[in-house]
Amino acid sequence: MSALPRGLVILGFGGHARSVADIALALDIKELLFVDEAARADESLWGFPVRKTFNDKLPDGWQAFAASGNNQFRHHQVATILGRSWPLATLISPTATIGSEAIISAGCFIGHQAHIGPLSSIGTACIINTHAVVDHECKIGDYTHVSVNSSVAGRCRLGSFVFLGAGAVVIDNVHIADSITVGAGGVVIKSLVEPGTYVGVPARSVKANKDRGRR
Repeated sequence: MSALPRGLVILGFGGHARSVADIALALDIKELLFVDEAARADESLWGFPVRKTFNDKLPDGWQAFAASGNNQFRHHQVATILGRSWPLATLISPTATIGSEAIISAGCFIGHQAHIGPLSSIGTACIINTHAVVDHECKIGDYTHVSVNSSVAGRCRLGSFVFLGAGAVVIDNVHIADSITVGAGGVVIKSLVEPGTYVGVPARSVKANKDRGRR
């Protein structure tokens, strides 16, 4: 991970952007600027300004962060940051724990009390949110969001653009393919290969649940 920035341009001003700002302040980053085209002219947060657009060169020592909780939107934000040659920040809460030889890629958000187990790797611009656990030897693909209080047991493989809802559980050595959503509280006990949404205990495809209801 690169050195912490002196200031941070935060793309977005939704709920996740507030969590981003909270961790930035916990890391003693002194200056913040939010950028959101939907912002009102009078908006601010904790005294930090919000602008609709920002196309300037970043001040010395500043970095930028993609702060959408939506995986696709965050992907577009990262593309904007890289397209402007801005340094892409990585934010790890000082209360998170990172295991030995774990790899955290650029643009990631690792929330308060989150845990990344040893020998795990986290792809570009992932969110491992508050109290989430990604245990030993897991591989998490780019732009994946592991929501608050979710648990991914050891040796799992999650693809890119995966979303695990709050409190979801993935048991040991399960693979989840790209672009799959697991609803809040869902429990994944076998590998999921078809893109779509899965809910329940054990987690089943929403389409499969509908089909079962017709029988």
